[in-house]
Amino acid sequence: MRKRAAAAAATASLSVLAIGWLVGTPAIASLQDTLGGTATDATVSAAASAPVASTPAAAATATATAAPAATATPTPTATPAAAGITGTFTGSVVATRFGNMQVSVTLADGTITDVTALQLTDKDSRSVQISNRAAPVLKAEVLQAQSAAVANVSGATYTTQGYLTSLQAALDAAGF
Repeated sequence: MRKRAAAAAATASLSVLAIGWLVGTPAIASLQDTLGGTATDATVSAAASAPVASTPAAAATATATAAPAATATPTPTATPAAAGITGTFTGSVVATRFGNMQVSVTLADGTITDVTALQLTDKDSRSVQISNRAAPVLKAEVLQAQSAAVANVSGATYTTQGYLTSLQAALDAAGF
């Protein structure tokens, strides 16, 4: 009886993983396209060639036989339309569960030269501490990437999302 329950649990877990992988691969490619990166041919072909499983056993087999997806890291480049843009642009106020976020970005000849946090999360002392730790990391990442397409700061998910959303609004206002 225990062996049968363990086998059923393992099959169910594999099914959930397989379905998540099949659904997640196209979503990741779409997200990369949205954030300015491009999905590699391997990602798109793996998502397109993966069979849709109708049973848990078929889902486990599809997971085991499908090629692993490769991901691409976007290479930041200034677009021709962004060249020559100079000024300081303020992003929208973004409400998070720990308080509002707002940033401004300074551009010089189409290059991000500074990002200033105008408002950081302030719901409690812990959120202030997290924001104060995450803001310099996010600023450095944005300056290096020259875009809002940067990774989350570990332990500061809401701060990161608010910061990057406000930054993207500022970049959009600049036409960057």
